[in-house]
Amino acid sequence: MNNPDGGEQGLALFCFFIGEVWLETKIVTTFVFMDNSNERRKRWIEAHPELVVKPSMKRRKVGHDYSGVAIYMVTLCIEGRRPLLGTLCGPDDRHVTPWVYPSQVGMQVRRAWQEIPQYHPQVRLLGFQLMPDHVHGIIHVTAPMPQHLGRLIQGFKKGCRDAIKLLQGTQEMPQGRLWEDGYNDRILQGAGQLDRWIKYLNDNPRRLWVKRHHADLFMQRSGIVIGSTSVTVMGNRFLLDYPYKVAVKCSRRLSEREIDAECQRFLGMARNGAVLVSPCISPGEKEIMGTAFEAGYPLIILLENGFSPYQKPHGRQFDACSQGRLLLIAPWPHHDDHRKITREQCNALNSLARAISGNDWHKG
Repeated sequence: MNNPDGGEQGLALFCFFIGEVWLETKIVTTFVFMDNSNERRKRWIEAHPELVVKPSMKRRKVGHDYSGVAIYMVTLCIEGRRPLLGTLCGPDDRHVTPWVYPSQVGMQVRRAWQEIPQYHPQVRLLGFQLMPDHVHGIIHVTAPMPQHLGRLIQGFKKGCRDAIKLLQGTQEMPQGRLWEDGYNDRILQGAGQLDRWIKYLNDNPRRLWVKRHHADLFMQRSGIVIGSTSVTVMGNRFLLDYPYKVAVKCSRRLSEREIDAECQRFLGMARNGAVLVSPCISPGEKEIMGTAFEAGYPLIILLENGFSPYQKPHGRQFDACSQGRLLLIAPWPHHDDHRKITREQCNALNSLARAISGNDWHKG
């Protein structure tokens, strides 16, 4: 249920950093309790199941002024994810990377997007990417608007509906609704994020091409049992069968010098053919796994948070998956709220890393 004015729920972005490697997941906050382990919250949910708000990627951020100056990346999806907007094409004489050939509907949608500043002079359009079943766009609100962002998106959708009426009586005319309800937005937070957004938009056709041609490497597979633990995996699951795997564990008490020495030791194992395995909890573990990732070595990374239904790796992790050198493993289901990892979870992930490696700890 979309709430363009903000309201009681909010959407935030949380990144797990491993050096410069990151996983992106959505975090939805509610007005009830922030801690899912809180017994009071559990009792409240049991007593009021009809009031529990289900997680959504389409809720707005609590407290944010959606009519004020800001930069957003928005995503809108076609109803039923039908590929109405275009066709994904591979590289050819005119395109060095995969690209999307727009349909008549897609061209009308792109035209409606380009016309947004005519109705909202406070807005600059910084980016747009048409995909077969969705669109991404970057909007810069340069001055306060008389209406909030949700009204702008509603106007864009109406413009699309009006434009495609020109296709009435042709085979291109879509049946039923064009857009899903609502939209997803991200708010620019820091330096360099805009450049990453633009690169992400431009890279979308290539990412879709890779996923279609290497679908197995981006498929979530549940029910894989390691020791006594059932896990869900994404990536090159055949890394589990590799004969030489090393579990990485480092004490939080290590100095920077000691971490550097451990990093060189584990990189030496990776150069000799080892697959490094770690939940990347301590600073030393993050440094070792991040450096190994940068060097191009195969890795198995264990996650506290599971995979959401449409989750895929982002950034360079996407390319690492497509190259078959990364496996992500989650022993627990996905959650939308921000949870601090517990000691019990740390122990469980470390035990899982040891079971995967099949040997004693190589501890630092």
